[in-house]
Amino acid sequence: MIDPLTARIERRGPIAPRSALAKLAAALLIAVPLIVSIDVVSASVALVLEIPLLLLAGLGAREFWTRTAVLWIAAPLSAVTIALYGTTSGAVHFEWLLIRVSDGSLSLAAATAVRVLAIGLPSVVLFVTVDPTDLADDLAQRLRLPARFVIGALAGMRMLGLLAEDWRALALARRARGVADQGRIRRTLGMAFALFVLAIRRGSSLATAMEARGFGGSGARSWARESVWTWRDTVLVLIAGVIPAIAIWAAVATGAWNFVLGGSA
Repeated sequence: MIDPLTARIERRGPIAPRSALAKLAAALLIAVPLIVSIDVVSASVALVLEIPLLLLAGLGAREFWTRTAVLWIAAPLSAVTIALYGTTSGAVHFEWLLIRVSDGSLSLAAATAVRVLAIGLPSVVLFVTVDPTDLADDLAQRLRLPARFVIGALAGMRMLGLLAEDWRALALARRARGVADQGRIRRTLGMAFALFVLAIRRGSSLATAMEARGFGGSGARSWARESVWTWRDTVLVLIAGVIPAIAIWAAVATGAWNFVLGGSA
């Protein structure tokens, strides 16, 4: 449901109304420990423990599958690539030219696929429920980031949504003038250049308007909405920290722990 006063999508779920900074911290706490490890045990345990968070995020089934569709495609594709060209170890099951499928490459492929889902799913789901304005308020009021930088970034994010509408308007205008029927590549390049010019003009107008309203000042700034941090936000962050801790403990206990630094072993 969209709130007509704030133009936000109101989602139901215990995690949906939590602080944007808490969701950002939770996503980082889950992802960072899993990035430095690549094994099936830690990634699988983390993925199972993340299921309650995914269910409580407030996304409907259709929105969840739509938002995470890229991950469900990327995970098996990355697994296939590593299975065919990954590090060879153990018994070799198939070999042809540069392709070599072995026990080691299959194990690494499985770990990579689960790892992509374990890192990507909570990040996507948590960020979907974050409102850019709430995130800007938290970054400026709690992390004390420069207000000028935060507000400028927020304005830029708000303008991104207009690019699709501008592209559609340009396509309709060109079609109305009879110049959109031939030369698809030429038409696309021309529209891209026109969109680039339009974005620069809008950015310049926005910068002038923001300067006129004092957004570039060095004095203390007031905020329309106060950033609030509750005990529920703390609980979310703690839960997010426990998930990778349990996953890593399980991997170490079973002897499957494989420490890497963002790469593959």
